[in-house]
Amino acid sequence: MPSSTYFQRREQLTTYFDHTAAAAWRALTSTDPVSRIRATVRAGRDEMRDTLVSWLPSDMSGQTLLDAGCGTGALAVKAAGQGARVVAVDVAASLIDVARRRAAREAPNADVDFRVGDMLSDALEEVDHVVAMDSLIHYSAEDVLQVVTRFARRARRSVLFTSAPWTPALGAMHFFGRLIPHRHHRAPAIEPVHTGRLLKDLNAALGPEGWETARAYRVTSGFYISQAIELRKTCAD
Repeated sequence: MPSSTYFQRREQLTTYFDHTAAAAWRALTSTDPVSRIRATVRAGRDEMRDTLVSWLPSDMSGQTLLDAGCGTGALAVKAAGQGARVVAVDVAASLIDVARRRAAREAPNADVDFRVGDMLSDALEEVDHVVAMDSLIHYSAEDVLQVVTRFARRARRSVLFTSAPWTPALGAMHFFGRLIPHRHHRAPAIEPVHTGRLLKDLNAALGPEGWETARAYRVTSGFYISQAIELRKTCAD
């Protein structure tokens, strides 16, 4: 079972993306003009999305994929374009609404089932691949480990996810951010994770179940920094 901190952070994210940041997130994930800072974030997200999609099979005909924390649906549509049948889930109903409208307009034939809900819901079926792009960056290292372990027990072939890698700058921002009183309009804090330690813990937890770390890649673009990790089943069914 996820920890109490997982549920607390999930509720904060739901409130933030459904209310405080709904309009800003629609703009960031569109092609509309944005500020220079947000443009670097957009460029970083585009690079990360392209990286994760490139790690998936180029032909996923007959395969299934869970986009866990799908946001406005860009990665889900790209995966569907490679032949996958995609279930895309996000806790924020406002983001799912944007995703459905964009997919209907831009990729009407994409096989994507957009759902509002928890990415760990027991109602979600077993799939070949799980992808979680930037949906874990607000969770603690302990919660990231638990969530990815749950993903691996739902996936038959691969789990691709990103975390916020610990760097001196991010570590300092996180430390001083905790000293500032919480404001309802602020985004939930990003939780920097030591990548080496996380990989060691994942290998210990999932190695005996037939999983291995296949690839890792870091994207840095202005204020955007994210660490991608691929876990692959060594003996896929």
